[in-house]
Amino acid sequence: MGKSKKKVLNKSLITHPSTSDDTLQLFDPTSSPTKEKVNWNNVLGISDYLSKQATRVKTLWTGETPKAESVKETMESYFKALLGFLLCCHGSTLGAGPTLSSIVHGSVKQIVDSSFRLFQGSVSLYDGSYEKGEKPSISAISQVSVIMKDVLNEMKKVKPACPSSEGEASGDDFSPEQIEVAKMVADIVYEAMTVIIVIRVITRMMEKENSNENSVFVESLEKLLKLCQRSGVVIEELGTCVYHPPLKIDKITQTVKILEGNLDEVEAQVEYMKRSSNAFPGVCRKLRDAIKLMEVGLEKRKDLNQILISRQNTLYNALQLLDPTASPMNRCS
Repeated sequence: MGKSKKKVLNKSLITHPSTSDDTLQLFDPTSSPTKEKVNWNNVLGISDYLSKQATRVKTLWTGETPKAESVKETMESYFKALLGFLLCCHGSTLGAGPTLSSIVHGSVKQIVDSSFRLFQGSVSLYDGSYEKGEKPSISAISQVSVIMKDVLNEMKKVKPACPSSEGEASGDDFSPEQIEVAKMVADIVYEAMTVIIVIRVITRMMEKENSNENSVFVESLEKLLKLCQRSGVVIEELGTCVYHPPLKIDKITQTVKILEGNLDEVEAQVEYMKRSSNAFPGVCRKLRDAIKLMEVGLEKRKDLNQILISRQNTLYNALQLLDPTASPMNRCS
């Protein structure tokens, strides 16, 4: 039963990316505009709604395994919101120059790709009830490291903003703040990949020792797999944060804390399974150190931003005392 329901979910999932890809074709410069220009505030509004839908997907796996119907309904609701988001983004670029259109299109494409990976992970988590002789695939743990490696490669592509030959910034360029955060994210992703690799080694050793595939081993492996996949989803979200300026420090900090909490659960589960290795505590400690370094870095960045805002306000107030009609911009130019 669980197997057939998973096939239905996979079939449903496959239909959505094609619809999203068709909608992305609207961003082609040769496509004729069919709607009036959409206000950017509308884009921000629907993006917040889309974010809430993504949160719903994650909350499906906070307790008991959800029903297949719930996963399918959440999937359909999310992709409807995604479609509306794509149309709004397209409408916001009507009349815009090629640089702005390219930046928006690139960001939107990453959201579509991340959305599909989010539901790939969600569907892979759903296995229904295991039939006799079936167990979670250890190779699925390896897939998590592949996802993390993709994020790591994306972080390595983050480059300083450089003016193009036409005097405009390229859509692939990033601000110094994004570059700084991307480096910290890359360190975390690398250490997280190492943790997953060690877990894969541990589980393969356990598989050999539990060739009879007893129910306790299957249940423990299932829980560990879900925790690893959850780490993969959080890592993807962390990488996505870098690509959407302005950087939301509070959101990134919250995401990092979620990853740290998940690491606690992973360590507890491996300890519960009474099988570890000399390497496991060490790689977990390195990941935790990378997380702490990023938390400190984000806190410093947040404090710096507050200082800059305070100084700008002080300067503005001083200018107002000297000349009430003056603006900070024309005084500082």
